[in-house]
Amino acid sequence: MTLGLINANPVVHAKKERVARTEDPHGDDDAVDPLEIYDILFYLKVLLNFEDPEHPYSLEQLSVLSEESITVDDKLGRILITFTPTIQHCSMATVIGLCLRVKLKHYFPPHYKVDIKVSPGSHANEDSVNKQLNDKERVAAALENPNICQLVDECLYSNEL
Repeated sequence: MTLGLINANPVVHAKKERVARTEDPHGDDDAVDPLEIYDILFYLKVLLNFEDPEHPYSLEQLSVLSEESITVDDKLGRILITFTPTIQHCSMATVIGLCLRVKLKHYFPPHYKVDIKVSPGSHANEDSVNKQLNDKERVAAALENPNICQLVDECLYSNEL
């Protein structure tokens, strides 16, 4: 058991002031852009108040995810989300990735391929975390685990009650 905080001095950023879109920027087409995905994740209160396990800051304040870390190739139907854990050995990295995947699954049709990865060099077990987050069988197995499923549900839906 570790005594004290693992990440004693996290870098905290101000929350961005944003205005929700009032009209569809794409008109009648079904194109998706990174801002739309960011809005889904943050403006629909998915992770806005999902706090770091050690500190009372949101993932937005800790710069775990940003608009710039979302890439969309609408022609190929691919979405790539790269997030940056606050420390190299973040124990919540897979949970954060699962939350992102589950939430996006509800908003996009199955023909979209969603890849979720930790930023290169940002996690001690980068390859392992990336493999777990992008392997359908591993994701399904994780979401069948009642404890993990409950944790993901709490992260996603506690703000919607």
